Amino acid sequence: MRDLDLTSLRLFVAVCEQRSIARVAEQQAIVGSAISKRLAALEDTVGTPLLLRRRRGVEPTPAGDTLLEHARALLARTAQIERDMAGYAAGVRGHVRVLATQSAIAESLADDVAAFLAAPGHHAIRVDIEEGVSTQVLRAVREGSASIGVCWDAADLRGLHTRPWRGDRLAVVLPAGHPLAGEPQLALTQTLAYEHVSLPPESAVQVMLQRAAALAGQPIRYRGVTATFDAALRVVRAGLAIAVLPAELATPFANAFGLTITPLTDAWAERRFALFCRDEALLPPAARLLLEHLASSAEAL
Repeated sequence: MRDLDLTSLRLFVAVCEQRSIARVAEQQAIVGSAISKRLAALEDTVGTPLLLRRRRGVEPTPAGDTLLEHARALLARTAQIERDMAGYAAGVRGHVRVLATQSAIAESLADDVAAFLAAPGHHAIRVDIEEGVSTQVLRAVREGSASIGVCWDAADLRGLHTRPWRGDRLAVVLPAGHPLAGEPQLALTQTLAYEHVSLPPESAVQVMLQRAAALAGQPIRYRGVTATFDAALRVVRAGLAIAVLPAELATPFANAFGLTITPLTDAWAERRFALFCRDEALLPPAARLLLEHLASSAEAL
């Protein structure tokens, strides 16, 4: 079979959708005979009739229906190629919305995005970073309101395209003089006799802690619930409770707040983050470039 002509495919799709050669000719400002000639050549190329001529128009044959499906997909892909190449030719432009958990943002997402925006050719790209708990991040990506999501890879990522990113380790944050402050490391069960301060119940850290405590058959006693890591650290600093937080995030506050950061020994305490989107092939050029940059930044460690 000879190579298919894109112009003929576009006209074929239009005729199938309008069910009329005359109507397409009027819309495209092309004489009807020229369209008929192209369609006849297309039928000759594929070796089978594609259209049935009726008194009140045309309709595709079974072979025509099959070609129509393929033609639509091919033309959509061609349009995507044209948009991508136009973006590179003019210097990539775009607006990328990234939704990430607080842990991921605290890890180094902001630094990675800043490095991306500072690279040559990215000056016309705008990247917005918004914070949410894991369930909000997943929902935003699945619904298409965010191009890229970043959260703990233990979340339900089924049906999404994922890339590994960075990681962190959970630790117990203790106020000065706490009975556990002298321990070199701790298991979660060793902390359950003391009151904790919690992050929002739907956050990934809290979901995992509740699960681990349930498996151990011991409840977590909560002094209070805070919305942010900073607020949780201030509760710990006041000596009201202890907290389980990412060590990388809590460590900068350790000296200023007089806190002790003690690693957790539980296997689930060492976490990996995932980058994810609905479909990498359908991402706009700017979002695809950012995804590649974030993934390569993690691989370089």
